[in-house]
Amino acid sequence: MGRARRNRRAEPGRAAPTPQAEPAGRGKAMRTWLAGILSAVLIAAIGVVFTAWFNTRGHDTVDLISGEPPVEVGHVAVDHSAQDTALREPVTDPGERAILLGNASGARVDAVMTRHHRAPLERADATVVLVGNRSSVRIVDIKPRVLTRAPVSDGAVLISTPAGEVDTVELSADLDEPAPRFAAAEDPGTSYFRKKQIDLKRDERITLSLSVKGTAAYYEFDLQVTVLAEDRTEQLTIEGPGGSPFRVTGTAEAYRSYYTVSPLRGWQPISRGEACVIERKIQQVKEC
Repeated sequence: MGRARRNRRAEPGRAAPTPQAEPAGRGKAMRTWLAGILSAVLIAAIGVVFTAWFNTRGHDTVDLISGEPPVEVGHVAVDHSAQDTALREPVTDPGERAILLGNASGARVDAVMTRHHRAPLERADATVVLVGNRSSVRIVDIKPRVLTRAPVSDGAVLISTPAGEVDTVELSADLDEPAPRFAAAEDPGTSYFRKKQIDLKRDERITLSLSVKGTAAYYEFDLQVTVLAEDRTEQLTIEGPGGSPFRVTGTAEAYRSYYTVSPLRGWQPISRGEACVIERKIQQVKEC
């Protein structure tokens, strides 16, 4: 019996057996699985927060960083269809006269008019469409800024129709005033934006009918828009069609050439006397 006990004792230099450890691969797989679940939960939570933020403020932040204006110009046009027009210089080039007097396309006629600085007589009627480019913006002021003031244009006058009643416009300004401001027809003595502002949301549009008068000189001008967005005031400049300035001119005492609408389309030359008969503005000036 003593021998049996001695045999059970550990032999000298031999380590005692230890409990078998859990396989390393199984623990690593468990940790990877838990990390994956945690990552998925965090990504989902971040996605919900980011989506909510981007839907409310993200577009504004992206536009601000990229330099996008708070208000965009969706459309700008000047109505020449029922307005008498004056040119700075008479049309003397044979090719340009052929375009003016003939049955040329509208684009070719417009090019000739542009080269001769066509300006509506005494009143320019412009249509401007503004589009909101932030979640919320406020237009706090719009005013004409005179770029050029020169003697009235006397190169030529193109008489569209006999003068008569004109459509009422939403806002009007007079460039002959020292500090021209837009006013409503019902309150011409008060700046419109002193009492009212225009609020726009993203992609919301507002159409403005603007009548700008000028009788004392020839004017080139643009429109300066003051916009409040995200508690920041920004300035936006609106130019005329094609990037040219808006124009308007007073009536000259005499013109170097006169035209009226031709029955065959285009324009036909007429005498000063004929112009005086059909055009009230010319009747009112001297030596008519």
